[in-house]
Amino acid sequence: MRNPIIGGNWKMNTDKASAVALARGVLSAAAASPGPEVVVFPPFPYLLPVKEALSHPTIGGRTVAVGAQDVYHADRGAFTGEVSPLMLRDCGCTWALVGHSERRHILHEGDDNINLKLRSALHAGLSVILCVGESLHQRDVGETNHVNEKQTRLGLREVKAEEIDRVVIAYEPVWAIGTGKTATPDDAQDAHEHIRRVVADIFGRDAAERIRIQYGGSMNPSNAAELMAMPDIDGGLIGGASLKPEDFGKIIAAAAAAARVLG
Repeated sequence: MRNPIIGGNWKMNTDKASAVALARGVLSAAAASPGPEVVVFPPFPYLLPVKEALSHPTIGGRTVAVGAQDVYHADRGAFTGEVSPLMLRDCGCTWALVGHSERRHILHEGDDNINLKLRSALHAGLSVILCVGESLHQRDVGETNHVNEKQTRLGLREVKAEEIDRVVIAYEPVWAIGTGKTATPDDAQDAHEHIRRVVADIFGRDAAERIRIQYGGSMNPSNAAELMAMPDIDGGLIGGASLKPEDFGKIIAAAAAAARVLG
């Protein structure tokens, strides 16, 4: 059985004080639902204080990991404004996020660059969430599976077989990011199932059965349970709802309940 993973992408939100308060709230919320893996992705300036806030185990020793919203593909050098995977590890990060739709479509990051980032993060010992997903136009013309397959294959190019267990894939339909729109559970399941078949083609059936695939399109407390009841949806990459510990806690609880049922 795949253990669900719930990620909280805080994007460009919070200040230092509110980031620390949010981290403490998330830690308490996670303690109420043991089981699912939980990781938060604060803005770069707050990685250290958030890591510190999460370093105090709750009752039962519940932990919440810290990840970065982006990473550069070199360990060091003359790359003004960039942050290397080694720097992230030094800040206590164990995860990095690559290929988020906002970076693909606003900052025009391409699949080759995303692949370099992913492999560099893995080489440095980080685990990685690779985001894939189609635009509204691509969905309307029936290209959902084609786009997801291309982004998955290019994102995982040259990844070693022994590294794939440190990769999570987040399916995030671009048209559902921050819009309040959500794919139906059946549509989301179809996309996740296809992505899993692509992983099987690259790394084999066993690896595909182990890899976790999250849904990342406006998951919230009202739809989380229904989405995660699908057999190929292994958690969620949460945006807006991750900024509210109560809502985020309800999503973690939904993941825990779904894991018990599917298990």
